[in-house]
Amino acid sequence: MNETSPPDALPANAIAVIGMAARLPGANSPSEFWDNLRRGEESIVTLSEGQLAAAGVTQESLANPLYVRRAPLVDGIDEFDSEFFGMPPQTARMMDPQHRMFLQTAWHAFEDAGYDPAEYDGSIGVYATSATSMYMVHNLLSHHDPNQILAQGATFDLINMSLYNDKDYLATRVSHLFNLRGPSMTVQTACSSSLVAVHSACQSLLSGECDMVLAGGVSLRVPHQVGYWHEPGSMVSPLGRCRPFDASADGTVFGSGVAAVVLKPLQAAVEDGDRIHAVIRGSAINNDGSKKMTYAAPNGAAQADVIAEAHAVADVDSSTVSYVETHGTGTPLGDPIEIEGLRRAFGVSDTPRPGPCAVGSVKSNIGHLAEVSGLAGLIKTILCLQNRAIPASLNYTTPNPALNLEQGPFVVQSEYTPWEWDGVLRAGVSSFGVGGTNVHLVVEEAPAVTPTVVQPGSQLLRLSARSTEAMDDYRAALGAELARPEARDLADVAFTLADRRNEKIRLAAVVHDQQNAAAVLQAAE
Repeated sequence: MNETSPPDALPANAIAVIGMAARLPGANSPSEFWDNLRRGEESIVTLSEGQLAAAGVTQESLANPLYVRRAPLVDGIDEFDSEFFGMPPQTARMMDPQHRMFLQTAWHAFEDAGYDPAEYDGSIGVYATSATSMYMVHNLLSHHDPNQILAQGATFDLINMSLYNDKDYLATRVSHLFNLRGPSMTVQTACSSSLVAVHSACQSLLSGECDMVLAGGVSLRVPHQVGYWHEPGSMVSPLGRCRPFDASADGTVFGSGVAAVVLKPLQAAVEDGDRIHAVIRGSAINNDGSKKMTYAAPNGAAQADVIAEAHAVADVDSSTVSYVETHGTGTPLGDPIEIEGLRRAFGVSDTPRPGPCAVGSVKSNIGHLAEVSGLAGLIKTILCLQNRAIPASLNYTTPNPALNLEQGPFVVQSEYTPWEWDGVLRAGVSSFGVGGTNVHLVVEEAPAVTPTVVQPGSQLLRLSARSTEAMDDYRAALGAELARPEARDLADVAFTLADRRNEKIRLAAVVHDQQNAAAVLQAAE
């Protein structure tokens, strides 16, 4: 429904982000996530003694001052529509919530892209990651005698549990249930896994292995409503608060989340009239090797190399990058090493910068989501590009003197500000995994779109779902999106809704403008 610049004016190897979905601490959608970022919400919550006791935390633990009662949580860990995915309820109960939530998020990402995978005339790939299945350990194996199910070799029950819980089957289950025929791979590189999945997905598109690809990740902590133990000298915060780049930074806070993006070659996305959230201009990956203090320690030289390589692959000069979403764990050791790596990578350019480069870390808002942390940072960056604003990194008051910020172009983003830059808005996104696998993406704003002239008049919105409850949820969710201040082209909305799969429960509404559409969809009747 929109026109953009001709495809031959676009970078040949660029990848378009055409769909995204996420359920992150404090937010059940990217829109809610942006609202929290804009307001400076910290979504790491303090758990009550009742919540902790109900989850199995002992009174002895609660009395210990080293037990931290804080956690970044997500909603819906116990929710799943097994019928929608053609799955018996007993099978769904055996399945790790990570697999369940990733299936739902994958579906929502395709819906955001405006595609029904079953109707797509092309090859769709899947690159995904998850955390270890603590659900299998805590909720399934705990009901069996370990001498019977583990100590006597493979059994039917054990193999069946593995099929529905192990990391190996995350990506291929999406491909199986959605009938996707492209490459389907689970990617595991610890904390950098989800951004490595995005990098791998981009490479698959560029090599022609598939025409569209889903990349995503999930990390859920089970039991969910529990805190954690702090030991002096460990990488976790004793106060349950993440303070990236601050002089008082004392560690990170691990949490839960799930996210996915749908990608397509940029030229194909433009030709197909897709809505483009942002553009991945280039990406790079490497490993630290052995030249560092320990296996789990970072390597600033390797981080600098991967960032410089990403700039080269993207064919952009570092002087044009005005924001970097960092790995930013809030540890006294990691943050200075990361800034030094950035300084070395950006120092390669001889081109004068028109302004400073802001740096931020979403971990200050939602904690460290382990395997999903890189994708959370990418979605935050995409939202920054769309809204032309950079939110604050929270809990930053005094810079860590070891950062030596005066020696480079970097400033820590400490308040919400408009993103003003002379030229294309362009950002870097970093993710570094324990074990040394580093990945960096160069992301920029979507190509300028010239809206087509839409004739004034009413639009017919058609919705369908498999149950009345699902219809109520769908109607409310769409109404809430249309009630947001961002302008939507109702003709585009109507076109996409009409192209969705028809289910047995249907609703049609004639609406006159965006405000009227929101009111009609959110009405009780």
